[in-house]
Amino acid sequence: MMILLTGSTGFVGQALLARLAAQPALDLVVVSRRPNSSLPAGVAHAQVADIAADTAWQPVLQGVQVIIHAAARVHVMNDKVADPLAEFRKVNVDGTLNLARQAVGAGVKRFIFISSIKVNGESTAPGKPYSAESQPAPVDPYGISKLEAEQALRELAAETGMEVVIIRPPLVYGPDVKANFLSMMRWLSKGIPLPLGTIQNRRSLVALDNLVDLIATCVEHPAAANQTFMVSDGEDLSTRQLLRRMGGALGRQARLVPIPAWLLEAGASLLGKRALAQRLCGSLQVDISKTRELLNWSPPLGVDEALRRAAEHFLEHQAE
Repeated sequence: MMILLTGSTGFVGQALLARLAAQPALDLVVVSRRPNSSLPAGVAHAQVADIAADTAWQPVLQGVQVIIHAAARVHVMNDKVADPLAEFRKVNVDGTLNLARQAVGAGVKRFIFISSIKVNGESTAPGKPYSAESQPAPVDPYGISKLEAEQALRELAAETGMEVVIIRPPLVYGPDVKANFLSMMRWLSKGIPLPLGTIQNRRSLVALDNLVDLIATCVEHPAAANQTFMVSDGEDLSTRQLLRRMGGALGRQARLVPIPAWLLEAGASLLGKRALAQRLCGSLQVDISKTRELLNWSPPLGVDEALRRAAEHFLEHQAE
């Protein structure tokens, strides 16, 4: 089976590349804007322009049976462009649909689209997780663009018969993770007191290895066709639990100060950090029961082992 992978240089894409390249029954082609001389043995590379509405994909689609589309214009904090939604649409909607349409013409059987939990929204009431059937309610331009791409792909699938699989991950963490998760590990490793000792929220996360395993499962599983799947580690944590368990993985006790959540949120709003406070204090849960039942899939990696792997990589590279 020949698979085309986009986004192979990203956080998820690199791990997915390593996983798929290790399967001898698969022929793998990766695409990127620049030459890549460090690919695993046996992996083909194709250079393409930016993913856009006019990108020519025909030269790299011959013989491809499955596309895993992990490339995207990702969520940008403090985006400075004049029209963020228009910029997200160029890549995440127009570019995706252009690739999918050309995939239909080339006879591609299945298109796996890596979407985002932001399609559903930014928060859930405790004990009321998002499911694959929940009404989408994206808030920011990134989430809106991902929803529009999903809708366009489903319409294309209905018109043409190409199978579409949609996966909506929440926050993904693992070795070499960046952004807020990396900041958290730095704070914990330095023993910085954190005012999060009373937070009783619930958040779903997904370890990089667990997400990659689900994507690999969806490559051939017959029940995955034309389905939308939620994914997580199967264990939701409060911010306080996450900090304590991450601290344990780092060999440092988390120093948590018991500040009431309402006071944290008020202070964060005054400082213009309301979104950060929402992520730290609010809940965002996903229900993966459909994923478990339809695909007979369970997260292969437990939370503590996943945190240990992330911590181990951090400790080895924190001086870089």
